Amino acid sequence: MSFLYPSFLAALGAIAIPIIIHLFYFRRFKRVYFTNVKFLRELKEERSSRNKLKHLLVLMSRILALVFLVLAFAQPYIPQANSKIVQGSKAVSIYVDNSFSMNAGSGVTLFDRARRKAEEIARAYRPEDRFQLLTNDFEGRHQRLLNKDEFLNYLEEITVSPAVQTLNDVVNRQKQALSDANVQQKNLFLISDFQKNIVNIENDTAYNLYLIPLQTDERQNVYVDSVWFETPARNLNEQAQLLVRIKNSGNNALEGSRLELRINNQVKAMRDFSVAANNQSIDTLSFNITETGWQQAEVQITEPSTVAFDNTYYFTFEVAERINVLVINPASGGGNAYLNALFKQLTGFSVQNQSENQLDYAKLPANQLIILNQLRTFSSGLSAELQQYVNNGGGLLIFPSATANLTSYNNLLKNLRVNTFTALNKNRRETDYINTGQEIFKDVFEKLPNNLDLPYANSSYDMTAFANTGEEVLLRFRGGASLLSKYDVGNGKVYLCAVPPDLQVSNLPSHAIFPPMIHKIALSSGKGKLLAFTIGKNSVIETDVPPATAQNTDEVYKLKGTDEEFIPGQKAIGNKLFLTIGSQLRQSGIYSLFKDAAKPAAYFGFNYNRLESVLVYFTPDELKKQFNFSNIRFFDDNTDLTTLVGQIDRGVILWKWCLLLALTFLLFEILLLRLWKT
Repeated sequence: MSFLYPSFLAALGAIAIPIIIHLFYFRRFKRVYFTNVKFLRELKEERSSRNKLKHLLVLMSRILALVFLVLAFAQPYIPQANSKIVQGSKAVSIYVDNSFSMNAGSGVTLFDRARRKAEEIARAYRPEDRFQLLTNDFEGRHQRLLNKDEFLNYLEEITVSPAVQTLNDVVNRQKQALSDANVQQKNLFLISDFQKNIVNIENDTAYNLYLIPLQTDERQNVYVDSVWFETPARNLNEQAQLLVRIKNSGNNALEGSRLELRINNQVKAMRDFSVAANNQSIDTLSFNITETGWQQAEVQITEPSTVAFDNTYYFTFEVAERINVLVINPASGGGNAYLNALFKQLTGFSVQNQSENQLDYAKLPANQLIILNQLRTFSSGLSAELQQYVNNGGGLLIFPSATANLTSYNNLLKNLRVNTFTALNKNRRETDYINTGQEIFKDVFEKLPNNLDLPYANSSYDMTAFANTGEEVLLRFRGGASLLSKYDVGNGKVYLCAVPPDLQVSNLPSHAIFPPMIHKIALSSGKGKLLAFTIGKNSVIETDVPPATAQNTDEVYKLKGTDEEFIPGQKAIGNKLFLTIGSQLRQSGIYSLFKDAAKPAAYFGFNYNRLESVLVYFTPDELKKQFNFSNIRFFDDNTDLTTLVGQIDRGVILWKWCLLLALTFLLFEILLLRLWKT
């Protein structure tokens, strides 16, 4: 047994007071007995013995009452194992997991149980202690310390939220809030279902950490993880292929459920799907694009789980009326006849021919594809602009001149970090390989014949073959040299050809493979825009929406969904507008960006974070094994935390028993004095 205030034990010296009184009151006198009262002697001796017993009992009652009263002030306790009792006020941070997965549970949800446990913890502490309430929302008001009543009021206000945080970020946030608290002890509590994909705690021995895992039998969940198109561009009156990844985080397979695609509130495609237990499936939905402009889309599945926030995936995409292509030609020559003839036959393309000395660099980003047609050399300004254009998401197709200045070319190619030209090879070479697995030639042939006629070149440039360029060979000469290669550079693509589109050099421009090759390069070039964003994750969004002009600096864009509207942070950099979402957006769905509500400038799809969709949890035993540290303790969900936390904080408290015993002995003394008649 230990004492919280051992200095009070000095008051035990007060025990001498009733002893002194007792000795003084019962001081012995010398008595002389006369014969005429001798017959009373036996009666007095009998009464004296009874009085002595009574007063001894009174003395013992007073002594014990004083002893236990002093002990009550000294506050004795029995310390728990591995617990250190600290005097003074304490700072307590309690994290309540309010993510979507906490909605699991039949009857009483995990979230309701978590709030009840937080209340039990708070009631275990004293009025002078201070508390922080933390949730996944990381709200500013939850970063200050509260008294007990304020904490309990805030606890009633929190609700389930789409925000998701890793537990390491949560603990860092707790330590940040408690770092300036002038207290003797700092305790951190985490109440969560402890999903495996959010548990990454780094231990800090300066804090006491208590984990309260809440368990549920809800383990089955099938959800839409992501969607993407087979090609980066969508064109009017063409068929698009949408790929949908569906994941099953449960132990039971899902058979024959419905997958549905809606665009602009119209059903465009549907199919049945199945997904094995603890597995995923990728299904393809085909549909025809019949409208230009922004398309608001959603993919939805039906599945039996009670966790339904992830059954719908919202996304948007834009269908341009025309694809802009810029052909840059030498100053001394005109456009290329083969390219001009090809684009005249292709609908949906807007092609401009410009000479290299008449370029408007500011208009380069408006094009999805730029074709360099047999330029002999590059200016440093054009080289820098092309590098920036590709890094920002543009597509660049390079046809070298037969008399190219290789130093100028290679300066551009080195800056783009692709292979460079070495020398002009004047030997005739024939193509023997076409990469039909790559998007450019994937759908060109129904069946590839064994004796396929492929292009040849009378002369062509040799190229380096560096391993770190990420080269994908699309057409290859016999012997291994590349005729056409593709490179991913920044957010864009570079296509490098070893021959110019000139029949005196190669039959490529007149070959049957040339039209679909150029067509698919134009369709596949450009930056693939994000189809959707994740709430709480994509905090900054880059848009092509023109920012407010200098004459209209008061104009601001707004985001509006089905149930909410707000003004995001916005910053103009060049001709781009960057939107800062922060924590303002909390509801999944399609949001329109506008200055004038009647004329939206863009649409964005926002979805809840899929981290919460994986219903795989740490068991209490797994947590204990992973976090086996002296300053980390675990509480069972079924225990009374008010009692248990109180015992850890102050040990098994005995002062109440001491006070009760003191009152008992005082009562015993009163009864002796009143009822024991002498």
